[in-house]
Amino acid sequence: MGKKKLKILLIEDDQIEIIKLKRAIEKLGMEHHLLEAQNGEEALEILKDDLSMPNIIFLDLNMPKINGLEFLKILKADSQLRYLPTIILTTSNNRKDVLACYEVGIAGYILKPLKYDDYVNKIDKTLSYWCENELIKI
Repeated sequence: MGKKKLKILLIEDDQIEIIKLKRAIEKLGMEHHLLEAQNGEEALEILKDDLSMPNIIFLDLNMPKINGLEFLKILKADSQLRYLPTIILTTSNNRKDVLACYEVGIAGYILKPLKYDDYVNKIDKTLSYWCENELIKI
C-alpha cells in the first residue's frame, strides 16, 4: 500500500523557502500536493474553498500583513479550521515565540536548519509522521 498523499498548505512569503520545500518533497520522491499562500490573508482565502482544504499547514512566523501568530489565533478561533494540524516552519528559535505558538495550539515547531540536507531530513520525518496520522476531513 502506498503512502498517503497529503495536501499541504505552505504559508510563506519568501519565494526561496517555497522553492526549497518543493525541491525537498521532490527529492524525497513524495507526491504531496503543495498549496502556497504568501501571507495569512491569502491563506484564509484558500481555506474558504472546501476543495482546497489542506490536511496540514506549514506556517512561517515572520510574514507581512498578518504574522504567523496572528494567523494561528484566527485559525484556532474558527470552529472547523481549528482542527487542522499546523506546524510552524521558521528560523525563529525565540523561546517566547515557541511558547506562544504552543499556547495557541500548534502540532509542531520546526526550526529551519542552515544545511539543505538537514532541512530535507526534517521535512522527510515530518511528512512521514503526518502520513501515518489519522487526519480529519473538514
